[in-house]
Amino acid sequence: METECVDETISNYEQFINPALVRLFRLMGLSTLEWTASGSVITDNSGKEYIDCLGGYGVFSLGHRHPAVIQAVKEQLELMPLSSKVFFSKPLSDAAAALARVTPGNLQYSFFVNSGAEAVEGALKLARIATGRKKIIAAKNSFHGKSMGALSATGRDLFRNPFLPLLQDFIHVPFGDISELRNVLDEKTAAVILEPLQGEGGIIVPPDDYLPAVRALCDQVGALFICDEVQTGFGRTGAMFAVDHYGVVPDIITTAKALGGGVMPIGAFTATAKVWEPYIESPFLHTSTFGGNPLATAAAVAAIKVVEEEGLVEQSSVKGEKLLGKLRFLAQAYPEVIREVRGKGLMIGIEFTKEGVGGFVMAKLIEQGILAAYTLNNPKVLRMEPPLIIQADQLEQVMAALTTSVAEAQSMIEDL
Repeated sequence: METECVDETISNYEQFINPALVRLFRLMGLSTLEWTASGSVITDNSGKEYIDCLGGYGVFSLGHRHPAVIQAVKEQLELMPLSSKVFFSKPLSDAAAALARVTPGNLQYSFFVNSGAEAVEGALKLARIATGRKKIIAAKNSFHGKSMGALSATGRDLFRNPFLPLLQDFIHVPFGDISELRNVLDEKTAAVILEPLQGEGGIIVPPDDYLPAVRALCDQVGALFICDEVQTGFGRTGAMFAVDHYGVVPDIITTAKALGGGVMPIGAFTATAKVWEPYIESPFLHTSTFGGNPLATAAAVAAIKVVEEEGLVEQSSVKGEKLLGKLRFLAQAYPEVIREVRGKGLMIGIEFTKEGVGGFVMAKLIEQGILAAYTLNNPKVLRMEPPLIIQADQLEQVMAALTTSVAEAQSMIEDL
């Protein structure tokens, strides 16, 4: 591509989007344009290929441009791209039925939105109207989105403080500590909202007995349990949903990211029939102009079908176990660089010993054609969330690049 086009794009970012983003991208060695993508590979305007180990923060579980999802969207595009909102919609009904089938337990009714933050907003509203209570308990270090309600649940002051005061009656407790939750959970609590694994918090895996204990405490006081599976859903952790690892069924579950098959933006919140009763009595209490549109719901139906038919849950489990093993071996070899490796399936975090190391390793990986990024809440943690379809030879390339990058980080630390 002509240099003028690249220069024009970057200039437009500086003048019309955000000059700080330009400085950040350049610092990471990303003064290039994403141009095409297929499977687990993104190609820039110069033709350089990158193995995508970031996966759009969980969006590209099926890889880029999966042909089944592309075909479903193309077919719907020729029929009706957006809904009139006055007739029944077959893609919408099919997507809702598919979610009811694959989500845990007796979760049944779904409302479709355009993003994970919107799904959280809807879940919080539903919890309050279904219980008649206001108090919401969330976790410190959590991430649920940056709209006002979702941000009220998000547990990081860096994002919260500039927008105070947020919604009232939100309390944050340490993630994984059931005693702290027990101290604040009471009959005034509408819901507890948790990520089964904290994503932006640094890929934090709770103790095995934590989520079952949360479920039991909620039942004791009549509070609802909301599981935010926006990042963990649809096979990412080696189970269809992360709560499946723990045998837990929430009252409400939020989904997005991978639900669109890497092609369309879509989110949803899904709940039991009992919890959904207020919306059955008043179906227009919560609405969305573009939520549940035909293109997005057609993509969701196709995406769920691909996850099931291609065995992506099992692939995530097997590939993730192998990758975790290799990464932990690397951590043992470089203890001055890597503090810990943790995760489930293909949702993996590498925590470094020093904050600057994450950025250094990330830049070195990009030089070698590997895309990865650190988590928003913890810049010491580099996340690995490649497409679930990633091939064995591509994972070998990733490990080779990581080994080289970590070795260079070791030399940098020794020179300090």
